[in-house]
Amino acid sequence: MSFRGFLHALQEAGHLEEVDRPVSPSLEAAALSVGAGPLLFNNVDGKKCCMNLLGTRDLLARALGIPREDMAKALAEIDLAGGWIREVDSSPFMEAVGEPDLTALPILTHFRGDGGPYITSGIVVSAFGGKTNASVHRMMVLGKDRVAARLVPGRHTSMLLQEALAAGERLPVGIVIGVDPLVLIAASTRVPLGMEFQYASALSGSPVELVALDNGVFVPSAEIAFEGYIDGERASEGPFVDITGTRDFPRMEPVIHLSKMMTREVPIYHALLPSGGEHKMLMGVPYEPLIFRAASEVAEVKNVLLTEGGCSYLHAAVQIKKRSEAEPGKVIDAAFEAHKSLKHVIVVDEDVDIYSPEELEYAVATRVKGDEDMVLYPNVRGSTLDPRSVDGITTKVGIDATMTLGEEEKFLRVRPVLPEGRTF
Repeated sequence: MSFRGFLHALQEAGHLEEVDRPVSPSLEAAALSVGAGPLLFNNVDGKKCCMNLLGTRDLLARALGIPREDMAKALAEIDLAGGWIREVDSSPFMEAVGEPDLTALPILTHFRGDGGPYITSGIVVSAFGGKTNASVHRMMVLGKDRVAARLVPGRHTSMLLQEALAAGERLPVGIVIGVDPLVLIAASTRVPLGMEFQYASALSGSPVELVALDNGVFVPSAEIAFEGYIDGERASEGPFVDITGTRDFPRMEPVIHLSKMMTREVPIYHALLPSGGEHKMLMGVPYEPLIFRAASEVAEVKNVLLTEGGCSYLHAAVQIKKRSEAEPGKVIDAAFEAHKSLKHVIVVDEDVDIYSPEELEYAVATRVKGDEDMVLYPNVRGSTLDPRSVDGITTKVGIDATMTLGEEEKFLRVRPVLPEGRTF
């Protein structure tokens, strides 16, 4: 599947709304996307811009070709060894090549108070010392050919940058916008260094085609591509509204210098609304298979969900078939280890629908004894995006909301049934 192929499929299914009237890239496009389905704006300062393409679990499941209820389990079983890449000589983004000019793109300013216009769906591909990485980074526009990128310390792009700087060199990068949805999902997923495109291939069952830029970085097909580098320059980046819907405040971040810009003749720019559904699907959901896989080593896991009320990032519900009283605690530990930004975990039985907030609350109400079934982990590293944390340090809570083994009759819900032989 290609980016335009996915757009066309959404259009054919009646899921894509087109907006032909002029729309401003400053605040208006973002506001119109709130609560909407997939959108294609045909006139954002005269350019095309799409939003909300993967904004719900159903849309994400459609891109993956997996039923929404089976996503965590199916993704946990993906074999990276089944993916492969193919190098090609050209790509559609080479239709128009020139000097970088970010003002030529409909880059959005999403909220009042933002540090500036932000590229939000851009995949940064970096390469150094025989190692590569592809990951999504928010990038604040500083000028026609410069952006400040949020690079989290300890993550792969930051690691490669530090290696390059330590060697007295710049880190070469490519940036692509408007890619095959499976490539975007893969670049949003924690996989071993350099395995993002193999993962995308394993998801699709077909090779990912990569083309070499002049700086030696290989990138996938896209609507828009940039070539550039990161050196030691830093600039203030932010404020930015992140996944919790609250502001992440300015910090000094690396500057990416752009040296070449390549696009389709009429490119379609892809914008992710910060804290919107698409942001949550891409940033949060990829952790579900990681939790599923880790928890499956200590229990029989049925499903995993990062809940919507937990910003699809900070709260996890894990459904298990309980075999011992020790299992829920082990599952809680496994979940926190698999997703280190996780704040709260609830473990429930098979009869609890983890997609229902009411069902999860019911499990807490009827199956939890606070002094026995809740475990606290004070003063541990969580997420800096949690407004209640102090520099990322927080208290994590695990909740065992499962039935006591051997006492299931006390907890099983009794529902009315018709006498035998009777029907409505």
